[in-house]
Amino acid sequence: MTAIYDFQETEMNGTAIDFSQYQGKVLLIVNTASKCGLAPQLKGIEALYQKYHEQGLEVLGLPSNQFHQELDSDEATSEYCQLHYGVTFPMTQQVRLNGDDEDPLFTYLKETAGHGRIKWNFTKFLIGRDGQLIDRYAPIFKPEKMEPAIVAALNVKQD
Repeated sequence: MTAIYDFQETEMNGTAIDFSQYQGKVLLIVNTASKCGLAPQLKGIEALYQKYHEQGLEVLGLPSNQFHQELDSDEATSEYCQLHYGVTFPMTQQVRLNGDDEDPLFTYLKETAGHGRIKWNFTKFLIGRDGQLIDRYAPIFKPEKMEPAIVAALNVKQD
């Protein structure tokens, strides 16, 4: 049976991301798009990453142009997200979310969540320290509303 730790992705700079490095961590996976009206959520996601990274939160952004709202190159996407939203968490090369050539990670996440296709940018998946899916969050669900679930998954006291 496939587990979240079996996957690999590639960062925008070409560095391999082996998901086994996330064992024992809480992982937030987000499909992103720089030109989407929801892109300001990147600031909130980055704030959660900064606040809880030392306690074990990891964030991984996976840009996709499947909804025609991402920049043409990984380099442009990386620069844009850093400049406009202060993103420091890892972001992968662009992926496909749905269809015959979808990224295997999203096949797994959709099957595990029991929901169908990714309907829009900024669908979020929260994975617990045990590698199990905690929840799938809709695109319009604001990152700050995820904080209680992240705190519970991390098992830390909230300020």
